[in-house]
Amino acid sequence: MHRVPVLISPQKLNLKHMNSKRLILTASILFALTAASCSKEPTVNTAADVQSAAPAATVALDQLDRSAFNKAALRLNLPLFWVYEETPNNTVRPEILTTLNFYPTSESFVWKDDQGQFTPAFYHAYQQMVDVMKDPLMGNKIDDPNEAARRQKVAQELDQAAVTVVMTDFSKASSSEQAFVKAMLKAGKAIDNLYAKQIGLDVALSKIPADDIMSQSMARHNWGVDAQSPKMKDDKTCRAISDASQIPCGVYPESIQSSSDFCQALSSRPDAEELLTPFTVVVTDGDNLKAVPYNEYYKSEMQAVSDALKEAAATIAGNESEKALHTYLLAAADSFLSNNWEPADEAWAAMNSTNSAWYVRCAPDETYWEPCSRKAGFHLTFARINPDALAWQEKLTPLQQEMEERMAKIAGAPYVSRKVSFHLPDFIDIVTNSGDDRDAFGATIGQSLPNWGPVANEGRGRTVAMNNLYTDPDSLRDRKMLASSMFTSQDIGLLEDATGPGLLGTIIHEAAHNLGPAHEYQVDGKVDDAIFGGGLATLAEEFKAQTAAIWYLPYLVEKGVISQELANKSYADSVHWAFGHISRGMTNGEGHIQPYSQLSAIQIGMLLEDGALTFEPETMAANGKDKGAFVLHLEKMPAAAERIMTAIAQIKAKGDKNALIALQKQHVEGNAIPFDIIRERMLRLPKTSFVYSVIVP
Repeated sequence: MHRVPVLISPQKLNLKHMNSKRLILTASILFALTAASCSKEPTVNTAADVQSAAPAATVALDQLDRSAFNKAALRLNLPLFWVYEETPNNTVRPEILTTLNFYPTSESFVWKDDQGQFTPAFYHAYQQMVDVMKDPLMGNKIDDPNEAARRQKVAQELDQAAVTVVMTDFSKASSSEQAFVKAMLKAGKAIDNLYAKQIGLDVALSKIPADDIMSQSMARHNWGVDAQSPKMKDDKTCRAISDASQIPCGVYPESIQSSSDFCQALSSRPDAEELLTPFTVVVTDGDNLKAVPYNEYYKSEMQAVSDALKEAAATIAGNESEKALHTYLLAAADSFLSNNWEPADEAWAAMNSTNSAWYVRCAPDETYWEPCSRKAGFHLTFARINPDALAWQEKLTPLQQEMEERMAKIAGAPYVSRKVSFHLPDFIDIVTNSGDDRDAFGATIGQSLPNWGPVANEGRGRTVAMNNLYTDPDSLRDRKMLASSMFTSQDIGLLEDATGPGLLGTIIHEAAHNLGPAHEYQVDGKVDDAIFGGGLATLAEEFKAQTAAIWYLPYLVEKGVISQELANKSYADSVHWAFGHISRGMTNGEGHIQPYSQLSAIQIGMLLEDGALTFEPETMAANGKDKGAFVLHLEKMPAAAERIMTAIAQIKAKGDKNALIALQKQHVEGNAIPFDIIRERMLRLPKTSFVYSVIVP
């Protein structure tokens, strides 16, 4: 379902190959990165120091258009973003820039003075941005051709990110609300540092020379040293470090990770259940292995998160309208110290869109981030409740038990219907994402939590849909361009609405995680992780939920909840969504299952089999340029969705691992889907990479 700056060690600046005229700001950026990332501030220069000493610059500010400016900022790890303008202007001005949060120099790089004018530090930065777009090596004389080529590829990887800002302005909020937001941003930084240790990013950054800014930026952006973009991820020489060494995941011993099947080996041990519990780190204990609770292994980092949450709670103490949030923040703060997450889950489940204006989830939850898909990754989702949630809750909440019974019927024995009482769903407007929430490319647009414990088992979790992602002008423009290369002119109209149909699919998807045989459902005493293995278990559950997103549509039309027109648009949106994930490849850079990509391939393959979707090689796409297009046959969609839903629901109900593998082999590894065409067209544009700007005095 659902990742920048973290702890790095101070390093000596290697000036051997650096051009002296570019040294001043480069050094300041690097030292500031070190200062902002260490728990104790070293006594070094920062970008803020440079502005007072640097002479006024006369650099022409029309050398980069908006796209190039934002690419250059990412290459140089600078916390700047040029916001969208209705009328493009190639001259950068202070009023169209915003500072990004969670960058190494977010707080130390002062680019605008008290009068709102650019500082000398900005002019130096702008000149470097011009230089780095002309030459990624910035004049450095790198004798090793392999190293020079690697750095060029790092630039290509960074350029695959279509940096897109999520901006929230609290400058006119009350002082207490501003204090609350500041405390939550502090919690976000602490979560970033904690997650960085889980994923091994602290180790990765320690291997990157301080003068290699682009590689530092790539590692920060990607949460690791390997390429993540669909275009570059299969290139093993595109890395943020100059050697081929692997960065160990922080939740397993480095000594066992050299084996490609170490996850399977762990799962086969007699003590696997103890070692692979979600809230522990596996460590060596002499010649053996043992599981250490998160709160012991990450004691100082979890203390920092707890302190920030308590600070946030203090800012709303006494606020009658935020009692539920106050209770949750204190419960979560305690859970970070005890590693007992059930009290926090109970307090969190008691929150909803009627008793708080905020959505906050700070916990270890999802497992997709690590190779074995067993350990929970720390994250912070910080958002505001969107009032549109209430309308959908009123429509869907009365149907939840009937939706469960329909799922149980199609799943069949041994699964039996159970009582469900989850919240359906909250619409939220993201303020910031931290830790496992912040991906290199894309973002979570819906989520159902928690994944373990009584709240999850009893169907009392919360479902949310992120309402303000992919709705910006840049995202809407790119979506239209890509869709017009895939579909015919007769179907492209179904994809013009980029919010409603997709949001409906997200709502149903997340609701379906609480329906039918879910994570805690057992077959012969085993949950899905034990039956399928981590990666396949994730694939099965996400496949079930995403299929439900199209399978429930006729039912919701019948109930009068949605119109047939909205159902048709949602079918089209789901197919377009699947194309996007197929283009990312079936496995990640480490060869592990990408669950959304694989479920998309299985769905598209089965839709093609049933004629609900066809590919017509001689038909022109809607853009009038591409020959060969997909055609939707909406009249066949309900029956096709029924067949797909039956297959995956019964796989989950019976724990039929072989049947799931058979679907993988047929559709993921088969040749019936025009994979090459989908990839080529859907990868014509860089992939959305969300950054966050929170304006608070």
